[in-house]
Amino acid sequence: MDLKLKDKVVVVTGGSAGIGLETCRLFAQEGARVVIASRREDALAKAAAGILKDTGTMVDTISIDVTKVEDLDTLVKYVKDTYGRIDILVNNAGTGTYKPFLEVTDEELTHGMAINFFAQFRLTQRFTPMMIEQHFGVVINVAGETGIKVMPPPFRSSCTGPAKSAEIRLSKVLATELGEYNIRVNCVVPGLVYTDERFDKWEREMAKTELDDEAAKATRKEWGRNIARPDHEWGTAEELGNLIVFAASDRSTFINGAVLVADGGEDKS
Repeated sequence: MDLKLKDKVVVVTGGSAGIGLETCRLFAQEGARVVIASRREDALAKAAAGILKDTGTMVDTISIDVTKVEDLDTLVKYVKDTYGRIDILVNNAGTGTYKPFLEVTDEELTHGMAINFFAQFRLTQRFTPMMIEQHFGVVINVAGETGIKVMPPPFRSSCTGPAKSAEIRLSKVLATELGEYNIRVNCVVPGLVYTDERFDKWEREMAKTELDDEAAKATRKEWGRNIARPDHEWGTAEELGNLIVFAASDRSTFINGAVLVADGGEDKS
């Protein structure tokens, strides 16, 4: 299926690893002009080289911190000066803090809102004028299932859940407000998706120890016991990337203001 993404200018935050990286790879395969925005220059270089090797397509990279307003302004200026337009914005950068409520520090609370909700709000606000001018645009906000359900221990989410909920609400509000300008806004909500970076963080915060391969596999199965897939397998970054790319494409023009949950059929009770 031709997703009609050739030469579309796509910006993906947090695109150097995990879900973001697979999303960038899939956009590149479709012929889009991809800008990967992430913090670490070494990770960006590795991501760009990997995509070029896999797809034969060069992608653009820029090192920014989405929690810094001046860096967001730098990204917007770079895209405008380099491409003169933006067709698709994927607000993927984010993280979670999984600690008991009474252990969450003020610094963690502030950072959690800044890297998750504030970054999506601010960057979308800065790119929207370009989309309005061209009378076209798509925004995909990537949230998390802690924004729609209370997770059982050890996935304590008093810090992360409210930020993810705000991302979901923002997406629905903007879909209504920006629809008259032919700008679609949708929110993708991943369930348990395995990436090395995410599992390592969860392992540190919840298992509170480093696990060998056998223990890690058993832990993932236990944490994913409600996933309705054989062996309770977690989702993959590629599966989420496929959803994001499709939702951003012209093959899904009637999808607007949607909360697209991809969680393998997890128990919602």
